[in-house]
Amino acid sequence: MNEKIGPYHIVDFPPERRAMAGFLDLESGKHCMYALLEVDVTVARQFIEEYKARSGERLSFTGYLAFCLACAVDENKAVQSYRKGRNQLVVFDDVDVGLMIEQKMGEKRVLTGHVIRGANHKTCLEIHQEIRSVQSNLVPASAETVSWFRSAMLLPWPLSRLFNASVRMVMRNDPTIVTSMAGTVGISSVGMFGKGQGGWGISTGSHVLDLTVGSMAWKPAVIEGRIEPRQILNLTVVFDHDVIDGAPAARFARRLVELIESGYGLDEDQPLTALDIQPAAVQTAHLLA
Repeated sequence: MNEKIGPYHIVDFPPERRAMAGFLDLESGKHCMYALLEVDVTVARQFIEEYKARSGERLSFTGYLAFCLACAVDENKAVQSYRKGRNQLVVFDDVDVGLMIEQKMGEKRVLTGHVIRGANHKTCLEIHQEIRSVQSNLVPASAETVSWFRSAMLLPWPLSRLFNASVRMVMRNDPTIVTSMAGTVGISSVGMFGKGQGGWGISTGSHVLDLTVGSMAWKPAVIEGRIEPRQILNLTVVFDHDVIDGAPAARFARRLVELIESGYGLDEDQPLTALDIQPAAVQTAHLLA
């Protein structure tokens, strides 16, 4: 022990974090572009609270964001394009949203990866039910079907380095391998770090397009010339700048904010799919009526 520092102890690095570190290492060298957004989620949060009062069940806010993300991507598939070699792009038709879901395993809580397949063809309620089913272990998380990949991420050095290098080379020519395991777009939530205060989460992202959900807080906002308290979500949109230019990224971010702020798709009396898109202003007026 170094006598210049105080006592310390050594613990095992959890396998799930080692596997995640190895996965993120696959994306090293990517050039990211970040959009730091303040999103008014008052309408959506109010609907979620009213839904809980009526049904006794709280809708998943992450599920709602996944729904809105799928809707926005469905309108502009170019934002989920992946490079294939040097001269081609693979543009996916289905929007598969990858996210981490916390499960209770005995006395412990563990994070597991799950992909909501074809989220652009599902309602907000269907996505919510899928997330709750995984949380309660009623259905297996999609990460369980690719356990071989996690095992490979945990190989000892230098085998892990050789495996990562091989996977990176294969991914450059066939991006469907990684998207089949992690989805075409992703969501990461770190909002609990700054609960009640404003704060953004910044990450490199493991997809061409990722949302990093920051904290949520009440803030004054100008609504039709009046200052009102509103619930503001700090949201970071991470783009792969190698694939997505600034102007398309800005248009996508603007449309995503419109969908989230309008409470789009939350009206259970008119369950909407991602392909049945109406103007955001119409949805806002309906929900506030």
